[in-house]
Amino acid sequence: MNPPLLELRGVARIYQTGDEPFRALDDVDLRIDAGEMVAIIGPSGSGKSTLMNILGCLDHASAGEYLIAGQVTSDLESQDLARMRRTHFGFIFQRYHLLPHLDAVQNSEIPAIYAGLKKSERKARAIRLLARLGLGDRLGHRPGQLSGGQQQRVSISRALMNGGQVILADEPTGALDSKSGEEMLALLGELHQQGQTIILVTHDPEVAAHAGRIIEMRDGRIIRDQRRQPSGRVAAGRAIGDEAADGSRLGAALGRSSEAFRMAWFAMSSHRLRTLLTMLGIIIGITAVVCVVALGQGAQQKIVDDINAMGTNVITIAPGQGWGDTRAATIHTLVPSDLDALKAQGYIDSVTPSLTTSKLLRYRNITASASITGVSEGYFRVRGLDIDRGGFFTAAEVRQLAQVVVIDPNTAAKLFSAAEDPVGKVVLLGGLPCRVVGVTKEKDSPFGNNQNLNVWLPYTSAMGRLIGQPYFNSITVRVAEGFDNEQAEKNITELLIRRHGGADFYTSSSDTILKTVNETTTTMTLLIASIAVISLIVGGIGVMNIMLVSVTERTHEIGIRMAVGARQGDIMQQFLIEAVLVCLLGGACGILLSYAVGWVFPLFVSSIRMKFSLLSIVSAVICSTLIGVVFGFLPARNAARLDPVDALARD
Repeated sequence: MNPPLLELRGVARIYQTGDEPFRALDDVDLRIDAGEMVAIIGPSGSGKSTLMNILGCLDHASAGEYLIAGQVTSDLESQDLARMRRTHFGFIFQRYHLLPHLDAVQNSEIPAIYAGLKKSERKARAIRLLARLGLGDRLGHRPGQLSGGQQQRVSISRALMNGGQVILADEPTGALDSKSGEEMLALLGELHQQGQTIILVTHDPEVAAHAGRIIEMRDGRIIRDQRRQPSGRVAAGRAIGDEAADGSRLGAALGRSSEAFRMAWFAMSSHRLRTLLTMLGIIIGITAVVCVVALGQGAQQKIVDDINAMGTNVITIAPGQGWGDTRAATIHTLVPSDLDALKAQGYIDSVTPSLTTSKLLRYRNITASASITGVSEGYFRVRGLDIDRGGFFTAAEVRQLAQVVVIDPNTAAKLFSAAEDPVGKVVLLGGLPCRVVGVTKEKDSPFGNNQNLNVWLPYTSAMGRLIGQPYFNSITVRVAEGFDNEQAEKNITELLIRRHGGADFYTSSSDTILKTVNETTTTMTLLIASIAVISLIVGGIGVMNIMLVSVTERTHEIGIRMAVGARQGDIMQQFLIEAVLVCLLGGACGILLSYAVGWVFPLFVSSIRMKFSLLSIVSAVICSTLIGVVFGFLPARNAARLDPVDALARD
């Protein structure tokens, strides 16, 4: 003998109301066979709605067993219960429970979306069902544009969308006028004749009289079970329309994702101001992070460019054992013969000594203090200086101890008027008259603009005519292109150790400085960016709070979707997509705002340009997505864990 379609064995449903438990159902035994039309009647509070909720897997029993086709439902996971609601049951609610932002077709096809039916198939089926229910001319109307009877017919179409082996109707005529009520009962009778199992809940005996079996309840118990026709009718079909089959797994997943995306987008667009305020924290955070990184990379690039202009293959040799050596001033071993030895090395492009002093610089009645540096003709190549007017002094002038100088733009501006050409003029370096042969182009220092007055003359002239010093303060070498800087530095060290009989000097490379600058600026950029990330976290908390509010506002919608077969994963996916969309849109706005800041920034700061990188943009997008997932997870989980019957009870 086949088991009954639905069977309750000693079922009780107990609610905790304050300190006292309330028994909505008390030890109920019930068997319903396929093809029956059963009316459950009783006064308010008798337990009939609770019984219907348990029969439709919207609620669960506190005690006893509920079996569907012989399978105990207490053994089923939430996913299995969702499948039962999706494939075996169709709900017709007294208050219709249609989603107000969807039209008749879209409301009807919701169960088929969760069943995985292809979009074209489910739409065609929804249109066919609505047409046979007399709503062919109302397909694009939303619930607010339909009468009560028409809305109830849409809910019937939704109940039949996946076949609906069992139709559960809660007070199906309660919200209708008498004519619409009669049409509804006639329609339920037609469905029953076509083989559907109909269970309707009502308090009206006239409505119950249309059923072949009447079950009367009072105080949570069945007090009468009257059969008016034989039981055991075998279902002959799936009511109006064909049975909806489940689609492929991939198609089902895509369909559910598409629906989740559509619902998330609708929720965002219907609360534009709230969505914008929610995104504001993300926008500010992303803008701050991207701009800080761009500014740090721009500053780093500026320093790198300046050092590269000076030459990253430049090595400086100075007396002593390192920076700050107090004995360095007493070491006088860097001499002209060392300069000649270095010039003879094939891996050296150019070399220059340096000995510096400060002197009063005079031209006519103008006096200024200047830094006077004795150098070779190779100094300007080593340091990457370009000539603006005139030229550099030559090697011959160096050998001849010529009294010629090259000055920088600061010196030219100090001593000469704008209309006066400094080249050829004679200036006094202390008491030594020298002729100006060239003016260099302006060159920013890697650490800011140099405001000093600089004058360069041949080192031989400085040693023999001005300072009277037979040794150099330092020697600077430019390594030939294509030769390894570290190897050149090692060779220079070995050469000078042999010449001096020991290491009474140290070397420093601009390449080393460049690496240090890069490491330092990168560290500072990361540090400041980490601080800016705090605003992203604050924005994420804002997203979570708004999403929690959204879950509360949309509890009723969640209940409707669960009633028609949505899985917990479908609900979670919908709210996660919404959170991620908010964060991604906020991230996109933040990136656009960052570029706007980068466009405006040069109007106020000309020395540094913000440098945006693809990595920072990709990182911002990933960061936005992760914030959406992390901070959207809790609200999404809360939504997915809602009990369908409790969610439906909230309007």
